[in-house]
Amino acid sequence: MLILTSPDFNHGETIPVRFTCDGDNVSPAFRWTELPEGTKELLMVCDDPDAPGGVFCHWAAWGISPDSGFLRSGFGPETLEPGFQQAINDFGKPGYGGPCPPEGDAPHSYHFRLSALREPITTAASGARCEEIIALARPKIIEFTELVGFYGR
Repeated sequence: MLILTSPDFNHGETIPVRFTCDGDNVSPAFRWTELPEGTKELLMVCDDPDAPGGVFCHWAAWGISPDSGFLRSGFGPETLEPGFQQAINDFGKPGYGGPCPPEGDAPHSYHFRLSALREPITTAASGARCEEIIALARPKIIEFTELVGFYGR
C-alpha cells in the first residue's frame, strides 16, 4: 500500500506557517514508500475542499520520478524544476501556492495527494491548469494516498 509522509508535519496536524501564504509560501518535503508495481511516474496534488467557492487547487506537479523516494521542500510559485512539470494553480500561477484560507474561517483541510501512474502524462499542453492535469492522470492511476494537514488564520 502506497504511503506518503512529510518530515514537516504529520497527518492530521497543523501545517507550519513556513509552507503557507503567511510564511515563505513554499512546499513541504515529502517521502513515499510501497509504490505499486508498474509505477512509471508520480503526480502530487494539493487542494483545499473547504474553500468558500468549492475545491481550490494549490498545486499539481507531474513527471515526478518514482525512483527518488522523496520530493524536497521549497517549491514556490513559479519555481522551475528540471525533471518534472507544474500546472497553473487556482491562484493563476504555475507551481505551488500555499494554504491561504480566509481570515476568521475555521482551519481548512489541505489534501496532499500522491498518485502512482502506470504511464507518464505526455499530452499536457503548456500552461495546463491543475484540473486538466488531474483529468489526464485519472485513467492512469494505479493507486493514490493522501496526507492531510490543517491551517487557519
